[in-house]
Amino acid sequence: MIRFDEQRSIWVMETNTAAYAIGLCETGTVNHVYFGEKLPFLSDYPCAEIEAKYPYTLGSELSAEEFMGWSKAKYTEPCLKATFADQVRDAVLEYRSWSVTADTLTIVLKDQHYPLSVQLSYKLYEDLDIIERTAVIVNEAEYSITLEAVLSGSTFVPKNRNYRLGYLTGKWVGETQFDQMMLPTTKVVLESRRGTTSHFANPFYTLDPDGLATEMSGEVYFGALAFSGNWKITLERDHFGLLKVSAGVNDFDFCWDLKPQSSFVTPSFYIGYSNAGFGEASRKLHQLQLEHLLPAPARSELRKVLYNSWDATYFDFNEELQSKLAKEAASIGVELFVIDDGWFGKRMNDKAGLGDWYVNSDKFPRGLNSLIEKVNALGMDFGLWVEPEMVNPDSDLYRAHPEWVYHFPTRQRTEIRNQLVLNLAREDVRHYIYSFMDELLSKHPITFIKWDMNRNFSEPGYPEAPVSEQREIWVRHALGVYEIVKRLKERHPDVLFQSCSGGGGRVDLGIIQYFDQVWTSDNTDAYDRLRIQEGFSFAYCAKIMEAWVSDEVHPLNQRKLSLKYRFHSAMMGNLGIGVNLTKWSDSERAEARELIELYKRIRPTVQHGDQYRLLSPRDNEVSATMYVNRSKNEAVVFAFLRSNSYGNTLPKLRLAGLEDHALYSVEGEMQAVSGKALKQIGIKLNLVGDYDSTVIRICKVG
Repeated sequence: MIRFDEQRSIWVMETNTAAYAIGLCETGTVNHVYFGEKLPFLSDYPCAEIEAKYPYTLGSELSAEEFMGWSKAKYTEPCLKATFADQVRDAVLEYRSWSVTADTLTIVLKDQHYPLSVQLSYKLYEDLDIIERTAVIVNEAEYSITLEAVLSGSTFVPKNRNYRLGYLTGKWVGETQFDQMMLPTTKVVLESRRGTTSHFANPFYTLDPDGLATEMSGEVYFGALAFSGNWKITLERDHFGLLKVSAGVNDFDFCWDLKPQSSFVTPSFYIGYSNAGFGEASRKLHQLQLEHLLPAPARSELRKVLYNSWDATYFDFNEELQSKLAKEAASIGVELFVIDDGWFGKRMNDKAGLGDWYVNSDKFPRGLNSLIEKVNALGMDFGLWVEPEMVNPDSDLYRAHPEWVYHFPTRQRTEIRNQLVLNLAREDVRHYIYSFMDELLSKHPITFIKWDMNRNFSEPGYPEAPVSEQREIWVRHALGVYEIVKRLKERHPDVLFQSCSGGGGRVDLGIIQYFDQVWTSDNTDAYDRLRIQEGFSFAYCAKIMEAWVSDEVHPLNQRKLSLKYRFHSAMMGNLGIGVNLTKWSDSERAEARELIELYKRIRPTVQHGDQYRLLSPRDNEVSATMYVNRSKNEAVVFAFLRSNSYGNTLPKLRLAGLEDHALYSVEGEMQAVSGKALKQIGIKLNLVGDYDSTVIRICKVG
């Protein structure tokens, strides 16, 4: 519900349990008023006012502006920095008007002198206590205006509290590690300058007052940015008690030529509130993805059990070998067979062929459809790996179009993984990518595309572009990916797309509005994955998280894990398998078949249910995660023991998410008990030794 107090000029946006209020300040700006638990009366919410004045700095005030232009004597992070045609370099934004629909409040700001306006949008997801923030910068002039910084907006949390920041960090093969720190009285920046979302940081944060929130209790303010290029989140805590959070496109090396009568739309900035801990905050974000953000055609469909042949073959394969693997995969219950790198061009290793997207006739002399027919006859769908944004210098494409990559004319072109990055700011490059992908999908019955991007940007030059547009590439590249995939999905609605970027290097709320799932990490070690997947779950739902069963002795860590443990770890998301199936024994195939059948039975609850992090692998010898379906009549618990020492007996595992007064049958237990008993007393875990695991099903019986 959106309400307006005309007498005090404040707008109050109320969701299920939370409220967010803004108001017109005496300075003519729209300022933050309130964020937190919903209050009983409209009169409870305060007015907008100046927070403080700086002594010895004439005319300077501290003001909690929702969208601050860089102007006057303002020194915190601006949402807009602009240069006008006469070289005036500030933007004095003042309130002009407002409008409202059923779920969206729009506030219009305008520059005091120049024909530049800003449309601030607040869209409510009432059941989720989430608000989507965007800003549209409109040039109403007959000349260009240069944007040097443009964020999606700023938000504030209640004053005069100490806050603990939660964030996702990591590296290649160690993505989405959840970390926390008490915020110092200074400016903290989370960002990527790599051209993609990045392995090292993710556009997501949590803030809990005084560091008191737990999984199950306490206030948590959270936010996530929907952008897959260079992004930035700044948190500024000052000695006046304010904590300002701003998010949007990174202004590093950024500049946008806002042409006459045109507009710039910022990425969506989602902010939310939970009064029931980190777990509830995560579940709100998960539901947002499942119900509103994921591509609509396949939003409600269950993801299929996938087999990817990369770890079995690498580049050395042909139709016969892939057919053999497909038969093995079908025999254990796989539903989707995917060929990874190496099927195209002169691709015998990673040094050549990227960019030449025609079927390799040596590996597939009868064409790709011959193999696809065999895969389909086995009852499986067929998927393919591509890396459309990249090119090898040793390729026909690069020899024909060396100008198509990002480069500076006087500098050497840095190769990473023997490849360069195609310039998707160019229309001809976007046309090429769309055309070969459309042809590939039109000529072959492919239902799944693994879209990879294996390196970050360097030498981000675009010499052919006007000087005023050359630093737009950081935004235009990400928008180019969105545009191409959107067009492809409109033309091929039955094809699912997976985002991969050297593992989990491009995971955010922007990419998942075009891609149906993501590759979480190149690290498929089942034990390491517990930490990666736990961190992932703070911001992203299990349905989009692809996880693989890998080799018994993982090459990354040389850790030996049972087949059961490896399956259980991978079954906590979208189950995939990546081993050489021809090397499995009959007993391993039989066990895998049973585990896949189990996954198919619990898949609706895992992929569409509510997730509860019961015990963290960061802090405990036992880690446990629970999924409960929305009707609360089925649940499944995954538990993992790292090691058992001193003959200790494991404590009972207390559950969550069930109805207190309903009766539940617990797999392995004789007597049904209430949901409240399962929460207060828990269940016994029969785990022993090192790296043991179990899956326990729970069903409502009364």
